[in-house]
Amino acid sequence: MNSVQDIWNAILKLLANTLTPTAIQTWFADCKPVEWNNGTLVLSVRTEFIQNIILTRFGSVIKDALHDLFSSDCELLVLAGDDELQAYMETKKPAGGDMFLPEMEGFTFDRFIVGNSNRFAYAAAKAVADHPGGREYNPLFIYGNSGLGKTHLLFATGQAIHENFPKKKIKYVKGETFTNHMINSLQNRKMQEFRDEFRYVDLLLVDDIQFISGKQSTQEEFFHTFNAIYEAGNQIVITSDRPPLEMSLLDDRLRTRFEGGIMADVQPPDFETRLVIVRNKAAQLGLVLSNEAVEFIAGNITANIRQLEGVIKKLTAYKDILNEVITPEAVKRAIEDVTNTGPEIPAPDKIIRETARYYSLRPEEIKGQNRSKLPTEARQVAMYLMRSLTNLSLNDIGEHFGNRNHATVLSSIRKIEDLLKSEPSMASKIRDISSNVNSV
Repeated sequence: MNSVQDIWNAILKLLANTLTPTAIQTWFADCKPVEWNNGTLVLSVRTEFIQNIILTRFGSVIKDALHDLFSSDCELLVLAGDDELQAYMETKKPAGGDMFLPEMEGFTFDRFIVGNSNRFAYAAAKAVADHPGGREYNPLFIYGNSGLGKTHLLFATGQAIHENFPKKKIKYVKGETFTNHMINSLQNRKMQEFRDEFRYVDLLLVDDIQFISGKQSTQEEFFHTFNAIYEAGNQIVITSDRPPLEMSLLDDRLRTRFEGGIMADVQPPDFETRLVIVRNKAAQLGLVLSNEAVEFIAGNITANIRQLEGVIKKLTAYKDILNEVITPEAVKRAIEDVTNTGPEIPAPDKIIRETARYYSLRPEEIKGQNRSKLPTEARQVAMYLMRSLTNLSLNDIGEHFGNRNHATVLSSIRKIEDLLKSEPSMASKIRDISSNVNSV
């Protein structure tokens, strides 16, 4: 169903099975559907008398009909007269007003440092913010490694559209959250509410879309979500840690749609851009740095904007908490603290869980004795990743897979190593799962 009118028409058809044509004409002829709002059907009638009759005599019948349509319990709200309708519309939250998360605050275009590495992505995001829904920039697909400003551009686009077009309905979601929300909706028989939430928006912002790759049901649902928004002339902005072509298990229909708009990559900032980032972040935090300190930081942190910001925050903590003077030694120590942190060593269970999720299996199927092709490959991949991403011994790894011995683990690892040399698709799978393990 595409609108509240469609829902109401379906309700009337169901009511016709139990009510006479005269009853329907008498009580529902002037009844107008107003809104379908998260499981509540809102109707408007002319008088309080009709409102009372519908609620007392037909309320349960209409709720039963809604349950037949959506396979879940629904609510009914009936408004009497223009005054109640007007009051209802005035008390509603402004469209898009509750769509933003607190962490979006501060991520604006004027705080985004533009350089050669991100100039095109910035210009494309600004163009979308000025003219959302234009075919030439829809969808906007921004990709690049972690910590380079993709999410900043995503949030900035959403906030600018919210300011320029306050009536537009905006929805933000992470790829992983979209999957989990869909699964919960399926289990609770609330898929219509889920679809209403995501499809009937003016702007959909999706962060880390790579997490839906390989999940067939999620991809199918997102395909229809994408089409509904796009065909309505509304805007979609997506971020990913890689371009669609490098998502080995991405559905071809989604790949062509992602590539059908504007694709913009963000690269590590050059030295001049890093200088500006360091100076701006220091100014925001009220930290005074010498030119030598700024250049030293920009010269030693080269690949990640978050690390640049992390050094400035660390120096600010030295000054505010420890009352330290910002000396060259303090700058060097802050850089070492940030750069030596390194990626967290993932837990073995996390590797198994993400591998299972990638292959649409349960963790127990990977750890168990199932010898069919898919669980076997997934098990071998999980062993390979556990060896690559942790410091576990072969015997330790074997304990996580039903106490398999070290020879079995070694054979599995070598099998994947051979496939990496002969099958390019295996390299994509390893990269996808590794990224998910390190990102979730």
